Amino acid sequence: MRYFYLIITLLTFNIHAQNVEDDFEGGGTITSWYGDDCGMTVNEVNPYQLGINTSNTVLEYHDTGGQYANVQFDINSNYDLSTKNSFSLKVYVPSTSLTGTQTNQISLKLQDNTIGAPWMTQSEIIKPIVLDQWQEVTFNFENDSYINLDPSSLPPNQRTDFNRVVIQVNGENNNDHVLAYLDDFLYLNIESDDPVYDYLVWSDEFDTDGAIDNNKWFHQTQLPAGNSWYNGEIQHYTNRIENSFVNAGNLNLVAKKETFTDQGVTKQYTSARLNSKFAFTYGKVEIRAQLPSGVGTWPAMWMLGKNIDEDGAYWDNLGYDTTGWPACGEIDIMEHWGDNQNFVQSAIHSPSSFGNTFNKGGQIVSTASSGFHVYTLEWSPEKMVFSVDGIQHYTYNPAVKNADTWPFYEEQYLLLNTAILPNISPGFTESAMIIDYVRVYQESPLSVSEFEDSTRLSFYPNPTSSDLHIETNQITQQNVELVVVDLSGRTVSQDVYYVEDQTITYNTTRLNSGIYFMTISFENGATNTIKFIKK
Repeated sequence: MRYFYLIITLLTFNIHAQNVEDDFEGGGTITSWYGDDCGMTVNEVNPYQLGINTSNTVLEYHDTGGQYANVQFDINSNYDLSTKNSFSLKVYVPSTSLTGTQTNQISLKLQDNTIGAPWMTQSEIIKPIVLDQWQEVTFNFENDSYINLDPSSLPPNQRTDFNRVVIQVNGENNNDHVLAYLDDFLYLNIESDDPVYDYLVWSDEFDTDGAIDNNKWFHQTQLPAGNSWYNGEIQHYTNRIENSFVNAGNLNLVAKKETFTDQGVTKQYTSARLNSKFAFTYGKVEIRAQLPSGVGTWPAMWMLGKNIDEDGAYWDNLGYDTTGWPACGEIDIMEHWGDNQNFVQSAIHSPSSFGNTFNKGGQIVSTASSGFHVYTLEWSPEKMVFSVDGIQHYTYNPAVKNADTWPFYEEQYLLLNTAILPNISPGFTESAMIIDYVRVYQESPLSVSEFEDSTRLSFYPNPTSSDLHIETNQITQQNVELVVVDLSGRTVSQDVYYVEDQTITYNTTRLNSGIYFMTISFENGATNTIKFIKK
């Protein structure tokens, strides 16, 4: 972060904000490149004319030890990220040019150059790079993980104040040297291929007064950590109707100050913690709720891996307990702390970052405890997006997805609870988290489709981790061709199967996790394309 501001007089230029590009061959629209604490030469001879970049000239970026070294340019009208959401460039970093042990990366920052400290407004995307080869890097401010220097800022694609681009190689706050070459800078739009989750697969509308629906929810009451819960919580969770009940179309999770003894332990507060008896992979969760209030209250709507090893949890009791925390993955859709009233946060816990995780974001909801708001998670194989009333505040999309960063290809279940922390206000008596509904959506079912000859087809399970079973109602005793392509359109398999008993079994273990399309062609000319997810 900078602690000073240097006013720079830039060349006058005429660039429309939606046509921003430079090939460094004289055909670009950017005329205001500037090296800030960094050497820079535009239209330098390309010393590495190979691979994906054989152009004659490039931009040379030379950090000779500047603490905040970067190159940047301004435009005279702000970016409209709702129209164009991405920036791309080519970069080459020779390994012989580096000093120090900095992570090899490139970041693109968007800022507002009209204020005295433009970096205070910035939104940044950081991407890993490899050395000694040209590579194309894309920064998508709609779908990529970003860092807002001001955590209360809106997501970048909802802002209209950006007019400066800053490019930095191998980070700041160091005095190491970097020589890099940039080329073919382009401002563009990348159409989203995100799945559409619009088919309701599970919900509780809380329409029946009285006790909660035991077919949908499980009361988790067993103390998992000796005499207490985790994080220093001081309440008992109970299965009593006093702490969880349905009334007038709403679920009430009530935290109360009262002396209560359970499992041989006496505590001064009670509350409720519910586990859903439904688990799933990928989809959209919507929870409409009004939050409790009071210093020391800690309500949460969240998810855990169905495979978590936690004594007393619903899925653990059923024998799914194979994996500890955080390797099972935790998705915090909403957390709220009573000593930070109206700030709601979403977070991700995995082996790469857990506890006081850096994978988090939030926003101010001014009536969090006095009105209802819709808290939403959209979880796809590529990313997770968190929002309140349609306003996004955090996207988790790690560049590298592995067991450390992305254990989220396994099923997760929902939890609803209000914890009590040791700093509970002495005057606290009770407060409730009131929930209007919980809804889980997934992609519209493609399990039944009609061919031109009225032949029907179904397939299951979807998502799948092993075999995908495909059934037809009429076609037997013939060859069927299956062609599978990935999201990029690349054919990953092409096989012929003989249908004998109306069933085809396609083994997906050869596929990486992701979304695929399978075209099924029959001898009679009928075809169908289905979409499935490999976990």
